[in-house]
Amino acid sequence: MGRLVICQENLTGKLQQVKTQFGIAEIFYLATCNRVEFVMITPQAVDKVFAKQFIGALDMGLCPISTGAFLDAASIYEDTEALEHLLRTSCSLESLIVGEKEILPQLRKAYENCREAGLTGDGLRMFMNCVVKTAKEVYTHTNISKNPISVVSLAYRKLKDYKLCSSDRVLIIGAGETNRTISKYLQKHKFSNFAVFNRTLSKAKTLAADLHGEAFTLDALKTYKKGFDVIITCTSSTEPIITPEIYTSLLNGDTSRKTIVDLAVPNDTAPEVLKKFPVSYIEVSSLNEVAKRNLQERYEELSHAENIISQNMDAFILELKQRRIEVAMRQVPEKIKEIRNMALNSVFAEEVQGMDQQSRDVLEKVINYMEKKYISVPMIMAKDILINN
Repeated sequence: MGRLVICQENLTGKLQQVKTQFGIAEIFYLATCNRVEFVMITPQAVDKVFAKQFIGALDMGLCPISTGAFLDAASIYEDTEALEHLLRTSCSLESLIVGEKEILPQLRKAYENCREAGLTGDGLRMFMNCVVKTAKEVYTHTNISKNPISVVSLAYRKLKDYKLCSSDRVLIIGAGETNRTISKYLQKHKFSNFAVFNRTLSKAKTLAADLHGEAFTLDALKTYKKGFDVIITCTSSTEPIITPEIYTSLLNGDTSRKTIVDLAVPNDTAPEVLKKFPVSYIEVSSLNEVAKRNLQERYEELSHAENIISQNMDAFILELKQRRIEVAMRQVPEKIKEIRNMALNSVFAEEVQGMDQQSRDVLEKVINYMEKKYISVPMIMAKDILINN
């Protein structure tokens, strides 16, 4: 899917090109970790033939085989299906992780970038207003995103229960994605005393630089004597990293209770450590069980979210019809003014000229009143017909 991502530098130019080439009224482009989407308003039928021509015009450097594979896997939504898909996407019902909130900001940013580039107009503005309103209602009125389901966020929440101090000494063992993520949580909450240990020193240095801490190789655990309050470990080792011997050395005579967050599979902490020393222990298998329960609770909220989406779709479709009537009837005031001017200045010009000033004033008031009514009444009647039918 990464081969369908358009770099930001080329995005506006490419979208402007296809917008002109295919007569597309409005368009914006969304790329996330697991999707690439083109959202457009166009009078053309959008089918596989159109999609092939469209992708070809974007000139992404794909060979025919790759293009065919992508087109076979592509989903095409039109009319109300397109609206429903956008709403489900913004509410994270279409995400790899149901309930994750990142998709809405990504969607809004993608739209804003294209709006600022002049690629969108009034139509997609209305759609996006509906999208944002619906997503906010789903996140506010359901529990679809309330309980965390990532092991890292669950680990940090559990860690907070131990009432640690921001000045506590934290040893990070392993510099992979998991530890980088949990380190960001800690840094965000003002923890500042870090030492990073990793098999490859360069990776330890990179993470340590982000945390303003020190970097060491894994072997340095045997001789590290600066003490600690928390160990966070996640490596790919098949054997325990924290053995009783290494733990004893790290304690350096300290007998107080420490905290270990072990997110490795298999665990980096030897079972003997937990038996011999006072340790508050957080490990990945127990967190996974909580994550599964939370995920199930999120799925149970799907029906509530879908009801909110359905209600907003109905309201938006009515709003869209009303808007189309307003657009279609924009010429009504101009036409009525033309009739008025024709009546006063041509058809009844002699009769009007023969009136005294007081009669002209009364006639002017009557015509002004009639003009306003002729403009507003058709609009009101058309909207009433929509609502009542």
